[in-house]
Amino acid sequence: MLQTGRGNGDNPPPGTSSTGAELLIVDEADRLKTAGLEQLRDHHDRTGIGVILIGMPGIEKRLARYPQLYSRVGFIHHYKPLSIDEQAHVLDRKWPHLGLGASDDFATTEAIAAITRITSGNFRLITRLVDQIERVLEINQITTVTKEVVEAARENLIIGVM
Repeated sequence: MLQTGRGNGDNPPPGTSSTGAELLIVDEADRLKTAGLEQLRDHHDRTGIGVILIGMPGIEKRLARYPQLYSRVGFIHHYKPLSIDEQAHVLDRKWPHLGLGASDDFATTEAIAAITRITSGNFRLITRLVDQIERVLEINQITTVTKEVVEAARENLIIGVM
C-alpha cells in the first residue's frame, strides 16, 4: 500500500502516531551543504517524519535550486521582528525574575527601551541579551535592571555592528 503522508483514519502514516506527528527540526539549515540537504530529503522520504528547516532569510531561494527537495516544501514562513508591545509582553511575562519595576517606573521604561533598541525585535537576541543581563545582575549583586545594566550586558555580547 502506497502512503502519501496523509492518513486515511485507520492507519497513521509512517512517522506519526495517533497522538501526534514526529518532527525533525533543523536550526541553521542555511549552513547545510547540498549533501546534508539530500540526506534530510532521503530521511523524510524513507520515514515520513516531518522536517522543519529553520534558516536565515533567503534559504527558500537556495532550496528552490534543488527540485527534489523543494517539491516537498509545504510552506515557508518568514518571522517578523517583535513589535514594541510584544517585546514588553515577553519581558514582562517570561522574565519576571529580572527585577523590572512597574511599567510606569522611569528606570524600567528606560531599560525596556534600551532592550528594544539593541535587539530590534529579534527574539533570539532578546533571549541572549536577557541571559547576559541576568549574569550582570548576579555578578554585581544588583536587583534592578537599569539602562546601565542593559548596556553592560550588550557590551559582553557579539551582536554585530550597532
